[in-house]
Amino acid sequence: MDGRDACVAALDHGLTVGDGIFETLKVIDGTAFALTRHLARLRRSALVLGLEVPLSDDDLVAASIELIVGCRVAGAEPGRLRITITGGPGPLGSGRDHADATVVLAAGPAPEWTPTTAVVTVPWVRNERSATAGAKTTSYAENVVALAAAHERGATEAIFTNTVGALCEGTGTNLFVVNDGRLRTPSLATGCLAGITRELLLEVVVGCGEVADLTTADLRNADEAFLTSSTRDVQPIDTVDGLPLGAAPGPVTAATITAFAAVQVASLDP
Repeated sequence: MDGRDACVAALDHGLTVGDGIFETLKVIDGTAFALTRHLARLRRSALVLGLEVPLSDDDLVAASIELIVGCRVAGAEPGRLRITITGGPGPLGSGRDHADATVVLAAGPAPEWTPTTAVVTVPWVRNERSATAGAKTTSYAENVVALAAAHERGATEAIFTNTVGALCEGTGTNLFVVNDGRLRTPSLATGCLAGITRELLLEVVVGCGEVADLTTADLRNADEAFLTSSTRDVQPIDTVDGLPLGAAPGPVTAATITAFAAVQVASLDP
């Protein structure tokens, strides 16, 4: 149905306290990319929040296919799919009522990303010891604030450090930097999300390793850097805090873009 016709209870816990989880997937030629991996992460996030996913993976796959096909039949080519699960209707507070979960599948156009992008660092931090660290929750208010600040400074993404000053992630992206030919990305111990694109790159790109001790200086002084996400794929960074990096894309980033494109060609559910 049209999104304007869909109804969710006014006291749904996802609305009142942000008690929910979600996944956003890129849709390629009518197929949700890496759906199996996304559903696995959805269930990991559910465990962190103590939410029960009321549908099986097979049901979620079937619903995703039905939604995408329905959009295409209606003449709307979807570019992304979002699966959201909340705690369902609840009280006006943090406690749950043990109601049935709310499940929403939505499809829409993909965002149009530029070939390269600018990022800025922000003064707010990710808490790597948070109760929800590593979970993809609907509690995105701090991301909204940080992203608005980035937009005010002419950037498309804001970059967080964590409580001990380690480079962490963007509001909806993972981060990779290249220093002296070495491609690195913050480890999950920093509190960053285990991104699906990040995960695939760590599997297929030779020399792409994790580190726990990247700093803002590593990013600002990088020879190359790029963002990854399910809708951006691999997006080179050309500017950090208003200062240009080297080539965007540089040779390592260009090779990574090629490697990820090959993953998508080989399988839409790698």
